[in-house]
Amino acid sequence: MFKLGQKIVIVADQFEQNLPIGEHAYVIAYDRNADNAFDYIIRVPKANKNFFVPADDLELEERLLREEADRVEREALIDFALATHNEELFRRIMNGDEELAEALEDSVNEVQTREDFIKQINLKAWI
Repeated sequence: MFKLGQKIVIVADQFEQNLPIGEHAYVIAYDRNADNAFDYIIRVPKANKNFFVPADDLELEERLLREEADRVEREALIDFALATHNEELFRRIMNGDEELAEALEDSVNEVQTREDFIKQINLKAWI
């Protein structure tokens, strides 16, 4: 649920109201009528209009910016992995770190021998 006065971005137009998709808007009221399909009343300063909109048509600006930054970072890492011929980094990016999660699960499931455990304790005690 968005707060009153919160800056949002219009991402869809489900009811074909000629909403300016991609424009910034502000939440100015909640529509609490249970018989109504609309959740919010927003103000679009660029169009100088108020619109009744459902919640699915709106998204937080911060969330959209974060998603875009993540996408750009991922593309930059892929370009770097390809330029440096780093196959391990490329596979990890493309697989979404699934292999890393599987490796961690395997290491947790492995039974540690008594000698390895004693070596690990002695190493930590020495440090």
